[in-house]
Amino acid sequence: MKATIVTIGDEILIGQIIDTNSGFIAKALDRIGVQTHELLSISDNKQHILDTFASLQNKVDFVIITGGLGPTKDDITKHTFCEYFNDTLVINKEVETHVIELIESVMKRPASQMNKDQALVPSKCQVLFNKVGTAPGMWMKKENTVYISLPGVPYEMKYIVENEIIPKIVNEYKRPYILHKTIMTYGQGESLVAERIEDWENRLPEFIKLAYLPAPGRVRLRLTGRGTNKQILENTINEKVHSLAKIIGDIIVGFDEDETIEVVLGRLLTQQGKTISTAESCSGGKIAQELTSVAGASNYFRGGVVTYATDTKVSILGVSQKTIEEFSVVSAEVATQMALGVQNLMKSDYAIATTGNAGPSKGDADATIGTVFIALATPNGILVEEFNFGQPREKVIDRTVNKAFELLQKEILKNV
Repeated sequence: MKATIVTIGDEILIGQIIDTNSGFIAKALDRIGVQTHELLSISDNKQHILDTFASLQNKVDFVIITGGLGPTKDDITKHTFCEYFNDTLVINKEVETHVIELIESVMKRPASQMNKDQALVPSKCQVLFNKVGTAPGMWMKKENTVYISLPGVPYEMKYIVENEIIPKIVNEYKRPYILHKTIMTYGQGESLVAERIEDWENRLPEFIKLAYLPAPGRVRLRLTGRGTNKQILENTINEKVHSLAKIIGDIIVGFDEDETIEVVLGRLLTQQGKTISTAESCSGGKIAQELTSVAGASNYFRGGVVTYATDTKVSILGVSQKTIEEFSVVSAEVATQMALGVQNLMKSDYAIATTGNAGPSKGDADATIGTVFIALATPNGILVEEFNFGQPREKVIDRTVNKAFELLQKEILKNV
């Protein structure tokens, strides 16, 4: 089964807001075996919307639209639905009662006529009840295509998708199975990983596809299987993952979308009863941010400092001014003292420190732009490595974070 997701709103087209709704809907559909055929963003223009509806008629099973269901004049989705389905708007009493109760209990004021008009829906539609907002969803079918309209407010959209749309599709339609398995790798680039697994990839059955999802310092490998027999899909994917681990087990750090290296590190630190702290310069606090994005990070993350300016490395971390003058602020010696300084300051078992030139200008150091030193203080000593991550600035920062995590994981695993 195929779906097209359509976001309506000029604010998306001009870059004023970022569309996050499409990704959420696509993932929800994928979990129940509905393949997203394409994502579209279109303007708040009635004719544009009508033309889009017509172009998708009978080409996909579902057209899911978000946006344009508000109470103001620029929200035209309901009126456009009526024109496309040759229908008229009527008051849905259940929705009207809900809107009035929601406005009076939350806003502590009487519901206006504009609020009550949110209960206007096409007479032929199946209402998708929105308990967390005032705009209901709409489900209408024309020939072989179902058109589903959702509010653009993310938490309202999510509620209707999870509680109305997904259960309805599952109950009313027979669907194939779509299974994914994501393997997280660190430390080698996409081309090198591809070379190492070329023979393995060539032996994949036709119903399983491999996708490379690269980022600086990390590559996700996603296996996707499609078919009518779930058990065969699961067994085959698990077998392929097992054989893949024999080839590149040295760079695999975890599995599935949520099994990021930050999650893996948190689990390892927790299991060993160890703690970590950070002292960052060129990475600007991103290492600490990623570590604390994991639930339960307070069990192992002691704290971090961003000593961006040279003098703060001295005053906060105790880096020697003489060392800076002799070796430069971007050096192995300064990175080492930063790591030891924050390890002592935070009383942690492990400590990561970064100093470098992320660019575009050199700042306080003469080192080549892209040069980064990463130091790791451990219970058994300290190690420091030099890298050149090139440009642009964002790439340098991302690769610094990923490499720091890679070094930390390798050290922790030595004690497993």
